[in-house]
Amino acid sequence: MAAGRYLVNFDTAELDQDAFPYLVIGSGVAGLFTAWAAARAGQRVAVITKSTVDDTTTAHAQGGVAAAIGAEDSPLFHLEDTLAAGAGLADAEAVQVLVDAAPARIRSLLEVGACFDRADGELDLGREGAHSRNRVVHAGGDATGAEIQRALTAWARAHPLVEIYEGHYLVDLLVRERVCYGALVYDVAGGRLRVFWAAVSVLATGGAARLFRHNTNPPVATGDGMAAAYRAGADLMDMEFVQFHPTVFRRPDGEAFLISERLRGEGALLLNGRGERFMPRYHERGELAPRDVVTRAILEEMRRDNAPSVYLDARHIPAARLHARFPTIAATLARAGFDITRELVPVTPAAHYFMGGVRTDLHGRTAVEGLYACGEAACTGVHGANRLASNSLMEGLVFAGRVVEDARDRLRGLGRPRFCCDTLLPPAGVDTAALRTALQEVMDTGAGPVRTPDGLGGVLAFCEEWRWLGRHAAATPAEMEVRNMLEVAGLVAEAALARTESRGAHFRVDFPAPRARWQKHIVFRRVNNVGAG
Repeated sequence: MAAGRYLVNFDTAELDQDAFPYLVIGSGVAGLFTAWAAARAGQRVAVITKSTVDDTTTAHAQGGVAAAIGAEDSPLFHLEDTLAAGAGLADAEAVQVLVDAAPARIRSLLEVGACFDRADGELDLGREGAHSRNRVVHAGGDATGAEIQRALTAWARAHPLVEIYEGHYLVDLLVRERVCYGALVYDVAGGRLRVFWAAVSVLATGGAARLFRHNTNPPVATGDGMAAAYRAGADLMDMEFVQFHPTVFRRPDGEAFLISERLRGEGALLLNGRGERFMPRYHERGELAPRDVVTRAILEEMRRDNAPSVYLDARHIPAARLHARFPTIAATLARAGFDITRELVPVTPAAHYFMGGVRTDLHGRTAVEGLYACGEAACTGVHGANRLASNSLMEGLVFAGRVVEDARDRLRGLGRPRFCCDTLLPPAGVDTAALRTALQEVMDTGAGPVRTPDGLGGVLAFCEEWRWLGRHAAATPAEMEVRNMLEVAGLVAEAALARTESRGAHFRVDFPAPRARWQKHIVFRRVNNVGAG
């Protein structure tokens, strides 16, 4: 194998090996629902996750999961809202698949044991930005992701066909002649490399918002699956479209805390530093405008007032209702010294979700045979240039199920070819933690919600400066993460620099309007080294 193709030195013949029909990499909603569907089909599944099984972005999702199940709703309305939010780049066929399957996926979650909020015996449906109907199913008021994660985790731990490997970090996919045979994995506790052979390998590794210092994601969201897929020869698409959540509170410890869009759906308002409501000046839907519109409006108001934030005002909403519907938000803010029922809450935008990722078809297939992707790691075409709120959890559920439907006909007995890497020496004197922080700061400055050619060029220059790391072996998961982050960050900046327009979540100061010639996708494929072995 050509030097630099893999991150570490290894020879599969010398490593511990396991084999499964399904290898699921990631344990959020997409990964565990893939395991659920595969186990229901009678197949053994290995789920590997680099932290604990419930340390996922899914567990942090507050708002809910969207499905057209209300009496006044329909999949057609859900489709129209999703296409409108996607700013001309959402794939209509993929969106149709999503909205048609969504009600059945809610029933599947109920079957697994998820407990959603109800009113008068029926599922209580909320509304978020850019939705024309109440269709957001939620749990615990503002703890929907945590409840879905709890239910799926409990099921997975109890199922005899599912084996969970916590603290197992994806190093690289094992690919030869565009066929994936499984993955090379680092067992953190054991301090050893392992090989997981699989007939079907599924990337469900989540997003990469940790490329930015100010973000809403847990530390695990570093783009590992996207980077590994790119090295393996899969396509990455729409990498320039990074969604920034408009209302994020920065806690005293410096960590961001997302304040769900459902709070604005309940009537909370946005005020600038002068105490003025400003969103009606920017969009007819006011506080429920698409997220990119709200984000840029907030940044503009901050700029005008030379202020560090704007404010979320929920004081006019009955206190009992706030505590009942948003217990997590209210309690977290109270611990930080804010009473949401009586005080304005300072908020700013933060990196939140990647619309781009590993390009797949409508069944989760990638450009590499035997390799599938679903959830935030994937780019199915559903979100286009800007994700509709609460479609992310549902996308993971819908396309995870479709992966298994397709893979049933593809399960096969594979040989186990030998893979090895040319011997690489570890780099000397690289401070991995400092490099990570520097990259995040460069991304905040150069690839944030408002972009300039100079800023994007600065990101590319930074990533190019560190490209030489690819000629050396990584020694720890932290080093592997940083290399993955550099790989993905460079693609984000390259795509954003190439797209000379503004569309959805991508905004260029020098090209502030959409352009018809850019109603198309940017796709990356790394052609060198593919097929070597």
